[in-house]
Amino acid sequence: MERGLEKFQTLAALGEQYGCPWVEYQEPLTGPQFLLWRLDMEQLRAEGWFPRAVADGRATVIATAPSSALAAQIRETLGVREVEFQVTLPDDLIRIIEHNRDLNPGFPPTADRTPLAKVRAYLAGRRSLFAHYRTLLAKSRTGLAFIRTGLSFITIALLFLCLVDAGYYLFLEAPLLLSGVIMVYDGLKWYLPARAIYATLPPCVDTGATGGISVLEAYNEEIVPEFRRSGVVSGAAGLRAGWTSMSPVMRRRYLASDRTDLAEERTVLACFRTRMAKVRTGLAFTRTGFAFISLGLALLHQFQASRWLAFDLGLIGVGAIMALEGFFWYFRGRRAGVEGLASVREKGGMSTIWDYFFPHSHVLPGPDRNPMTLPVRSSHAPGIWATTGVALERTVLAERRNVMARLRTVMVRARTGFAFIRTGLNLFLIGAAFLLLFDDGGGLGWTVFSYSMMAAGLFLVADGFAWSIPAERTRRQFPYCYGDMEIAIPDYGAPARFWKTVVFSNDEG
Repeated sequence: MERGLEKFQTLAALGEQYGCPWVEYQEPLTGPQFLLWRLDMEQLRAEGWFPRAVADGRATVIATAPSSALAAQIRETLGVREVEFQVTLPDDLIRIIEHNRDLNPGFPPTADRTPLAKVRAYLAGRRSLFAHYRTLLAKSRTGLAFIRTGLSFITIALLFLCLVDAGYYLFLEAPLLLSGVIMVYDGLKWYLPARAIYATLPPCVDTGATGGISVLEAYNEEIVPEFRRSGVVSGAAGLRAGWTSMSPVMRRRYLASDRTDLAEERTVLACFRTRMAKVRTGLAFTRTGFAFISLGLALLHQFQASRWLAFDLGLIGVGAIMALEGFFWYFRGRRAGVEGLASVREKGGMSTIWDYFFPHSHVLPGPDRNPMTLPVRSSHAPGIWATTGVALERTVLAERRNVMARLRTVMVRARTGFAFIRTGLNLFLIGAAFLLLFDDGGGLGWTVFSYSMMAAGLFLVADGFAWSIPAERTRRQFPYCYGDMEIAIPDYGAPARFWKTVVFSNDEG
């Protein structure tokens, strides 16, 4: 072939040299599936042979260099009496083996649709774990509401006891005190499990999708599945660029890889949403803490060195711990909101599956820029795309789920921004109240404390608006928040103009 011979001439010369028929790679050329499952395909590739058929003690084998030694080795491996050789070129043998492993040219074994399905299963499990964490965090925020309500009951009961002593009011004070203690205990039971979540949260790591020219792989599967990306496959970009010239099975392999990359993006976005839920829980804890600090300081200012001094100082101490704990969650989780929005913007600007099937004429190569057409004609029989059409629809649906996941992430970021605003307004109003309350001699310490709270509140309000405004802009760009949504139901056995549609009304929920 280096001297300029055509491929078929080279194959004919090889067949004449070895005295056997010659074959070249074609997709229908497959081996016995049950036999291939128990053979080491990498070893076959290294030894240069592939079993095409085995029956009645006789094996038909494709090889690049037939020989008596190779025949003896094959007889021992397959347990047959006779071996009939067919010769092929090394590149063709590699493609035969790759095709039987469900791989496109040059891709590693992890690009097989079965390992990719396993990776997607692991990613689905990871998303379920994040959903479980978000449920726990929502439950912990409800627990914090219990704690705030319970401590309010306790405070009211103790204030009554302080102002009017016991006496007949004990019938009011005792139920309030007991109810408050029960609610605080119940709230702590709901809240404490959420504190340990950060230690178990997997990192929000995006391996970086490459448009199907590298493979997402799972490792450390026996303990906790982790994910990494293979190197860029040589020639994969050029192969994918010729999408319309690929066979249906080759397209299905790329679509399986696309769905895996989309599953990874959804998992990473779920991780960001979970960390932002942690931020909201921390801010709820901060608001609760500052409320108790304010209550304790107000009581201390009003009653000063009374017999309830220990109670007042206790409120201040507990509130300070709660506020510090909440801000610790805020600073650790704020990064998730920044990275989440950056990920949404990056993924939103990447090519979609429709860019391969229906590329815009202005992005096509060539001087005439004629758009590529689908390999479907009006003369074709129904079902011409078969499983490839189903794989395409599954990939398109996965992409739609990703679009909605991006929108959810942006809206969660906005909701977290609103939590910033609520917390900031809370701090600002508390600081302003103290500034007015202690205006008649509170001293420099009270003044600095009040202005510090007001400044911290204004910062949180500004930060909250910075998080919520981009979300409002994004919401207007998506049709999933208002109005009706119409989706076509593809039928690849009929022209597109005959496809039916289904309408989802926003009014119907």
